[in-house]
Amino acid sequence: MPLALFALTLSAFAIGTTEFVIVGLIPTIANDLSVSLPSAGLLVSLYALGVAIGAPVLTALTGRWNRKYLLIALMALFTLGNLVAWQAPGYESLIAARILTGLAHGVFFSIGSTIATSLVSKDKEASAIAIMFTGLTVALVTGVPLGTFIGQEFGWRATFLVVSLLGVIAIIGSLLLVPKDLKKGQSASFKEQFQVLVHPRLLLVYIITAVGYGGTFTAFTYLAPILQQVSGFDASMVGVILLVYGVSVAIGNIYGGKLADRKGPISALTFVFSGLALVLLLLSFVAGSKPAVLITVLVWGAFAFGNVPGLQVYVVQLAQKYTPNAVDVASGLNIAAFNVGIALGSLSGGVIVETAQLTDTAWVGSIIVAVALVLTRLSGALDKKQAQDQQMSVAVNNLSVIKAKC
Repeated sequence: MPLALFALTLSAFAIGTTEFVIVGLIPTIANDLSVSLPSAGLLVSLYALGVAIGAPVLTALTGRWNRKYLLIALMALFTLGNLVAWQAPGYESLIAARILTGLAHGVFFSIGSTIATSLVSKDKEASAIAIMFTGLTVALVTGVPLGTFIGQEFGWRATFLVVSLLGVIAIIGSLLLVPKDLKKGQSASFKEQFQVLVHPRLLLVYIITAVGYGGTFTAFTYLAPILQQVSGFDASMVGVILLVYGVSVAIGNIYGGKLADRKGPISALTFVFSGLALVLLLLSFVAGSKPAVLITVLVWGAFAFGNVPGLQVYVVQLAQKYTPNAVDVASGLNIAAFNVGIALGSLSGGVIVETAQLTDTAWVGSIIVAVALVLTRLSGALDKKQAQDQQMSVAVNNLSVIKAKC
């Protein structure tokens, strides 16, 4: 794989750490800032909102920028956001820092996905995206548990200082490994960008992404409180369990990419969403048992992010077919959809926590993922129908040619 892919992975690691470490710090931040668990959970939702806004809007505005310098600028903005979080005097300023950091996140994964697919042959596109997104999964394996430990031992602000240092390392990696002659994004007119937003086939994938990814975060946002308050684990064990979860996620992400390359996005997503819905449903029943919840969290991780490569390569493939001049924008909108799902999932989880029990977040998340499964099968059926219509059209044209010759 090209070295530029590993530079993207390095940046994704830094971004993934700052995105997900907040999950392990929610109880700590809630206590330190004297806010409720749902209010602390908003730090997940509002970060995702920053990503959702930044991905399509800033991707469109920066479409003609040099890709390398854009990557460096994004990581500089990311580093600045984490430094602001480090110095945040209170809850409101921490929210502002999270939104700022989310803006950089959205554009990075938007252009990163299209860069990754452009660096490899077509039969390795999903694997290339999976390698880039491995940065996120490695962050779950190492960055999040370590960041949670730092936050518990030295205060949550220290975590954001460490993450800002990761941002500096990612900037150096981009300077050294990313070539200057990366292909620029195609200039899309306003009409073409609007078509990306409203095209029925692309819109369906955005909905699948938001629903399928959001179902996980209905429960994942409150995993630390579930482990502490329902399962009975000490706070010090949360980081260890997140480590186990992250290892499983890393395996599931790579497998999801290979499965999407081998079987196609629809088959891969069907398998992943089915497993994810079942394991979330199981979590709601076994959360009170330490051994059972550990096994369930391990299996959950294997499915939780396995849908990312399939979803991202699927939207790129459809955009290349229907809106070829706005593939970057389509990729950006799908990144926005991921984070709309995170925002809505974590908000839904907050409502559930306030009105019901922590474990209810799991079975509700299962239902949400099941909806994504149904929509995935619908999209696959539409693909088959279009392919059959095209074959029929070719056959009719060939028959017309034969008749004309006769």
